[in-house]
Amino acid sequence: MLDDIANGPIMTGKSSDGQKRERISLYQPEQEGLIFPEIPEFETFEEERAYRKQHLVAACRAFDQHGFDYGFAGHLTVRDPERPELYWTNPMCVHFSQVKVSNLILADHKGRVVEGDYAINRAGFVLHAAVHEEYPEVMAMCHAHTTYGTAWCATGRPLDMISQDAAAFYNSHAVIGASAGAVAVEEESGLSVAKQIGRNRGILHQNHGLLTASQHSIDDAAFWFIALERACHQQLMVEATGIKPQLLSDETAKYSREHVGSDYIGWLHFQTIYSHIAQTQPDMFD
Repeated sequence: MLDDIANGPIMTGKSSDGQKRERISLYQPEQEGLIFPEIPEFETFEEERAYRKQHLVAACRAFDQHGFDYGFAGHLTVRDPERPELYWTNPMCVHFSQVKVSNLILADHKGRVVEGDYAINRAGFVLHAAVHEEYPEVMAMCHAHTTYGTAWCATGRPLDMISQDAAAFYNSHAVIGASAGAVAVEEESGLSVAKQIGRNRGILHQNHGLLTASQHSIDDAAFWFIALERACHQQLMVEATGIKPQLLSDETAKYSREHVGSDYIGWLHFQTIYSHIAQTQPDMFD
């Protein structure tokens, strides 16, 4: 289940009123004065919108780096902070590596482009809009047609708890068979999938591919998508050996998910990716 910290995550350091903030993760340093990522606080919707858009672009660039492109397939979305009934998404037929702040699209749940010059991916609109409308608490979603995720989804099986990495999805991922293998271009198809997503971090859509959702941030959704694809890859490699793996106990898997598989940890992992992309690909801010 997703951690309920989306409405006010607390970080080490001082808040805007000067009060020391509580630590929420063992990874946060107890020693003050060290350089460490902190979830920002915003004074205006404009500041928060710019932040979300920049991190959405970085997520698209990260998908490029991981080879998640497949023609025009693949869509990432994040709600607008001021108008949560609208969401920002990557433009249709623009490669992940070429997505930038200036070509993002703002769309509504009916697929109408409110801001931006490019068309919207209908399959992306149908699926993401259905989830965003069904679950107002979901802030961001990611989907792409990846090699290992698509292959593992064909089995119709959930992940086995074979590692600490897989444990991030312990009791927080599900296999969905509805509309399996069908292109989600009709609204009924999107709704049938959306109603089953619930509060899971990861979705294995049978004969289709992976989806991740986050109540916290696009950073969190993007990192756990990368991690879910990696977990599918590892699972396939183990399956190929024909050797039955040793599985984590429920207690160990739960402990690992709580400490290395939270929304906050997803956000924190992505800061490493964001920093690298922002420094090496400054055109993302154009």
